[in-house]
Amino acid sequence: MLAFLKKLFVAGSLGLAAASAYSAPKTVLVVGDSLSAEYGLTRGAGWVALLEQKLKRERIDATIVNASISGETTSGGRARLPALLAAHKPHIVVIELGANDGLRGLPVEAAASNLREMIAMSQQKRAKVMLIGMRMPPNYGRAYTQRFFGMFDTLSKEYKAPLVPFMLEGVADKPALFQADRLHPSAQAHPIILNNIWPTFSSLIKTR
Repeated sequence: MLAFLKKLFVAGSLGLAAASAYSAPKTVLVVGDSLSAEYGLTRGAGWVALLEQKLKRERIDATIVNASISGETTSGGRARLPALLAAHKPHIVVIELGANDGLRGLPVEAAASNLREMIAMSQQKRAKVMLIGMRMPPNYGRAYTQRFFGMFDTLSKEYKAPLVPFMLEGVADKPALFQADRLHPSAQAHPIILNNIWPTFSSLIKTR
């Protein structure tokens, strides 16, 4: 009887440890540009802040570190990432970069190289990576826009990193959902952006 109780206690302890490990708080690092940095918005209105609120409602214990900077390029993100990884030790790294590279007409190959390094650095630190893709306007030419959009899918497959193909799905074709500059989504657009991101993100954060 004593031996049985001892086994039961050990099994229960292991079960609690496993549950504790599963429910341990996670740190999510978001590295993005103005689309994630609440450019032109009231604080708390952007999709990253809305994501944090949704996690609380879903009772998912996670801390969001929003390291997004307006105007950021993939090269800037690559340069900043080592320090961010060291400081925050994230479990998940969300990379939302590339739009400014595209808008400046920078080579797709250079942007892909920067993103590749960012993904590799994050995975080397045992963080899961999620990519958020972007499209360029048609006036940049068919060849460039196709290579740019395809870059995200290629990297996603190469590194087995979940991808949100286009964060502005359902927004980009609606001028009323943009600020006066016609580049940055308004506060009304950010719940739609979060809806685009949530299915992929939720699957990632709910895994061990």
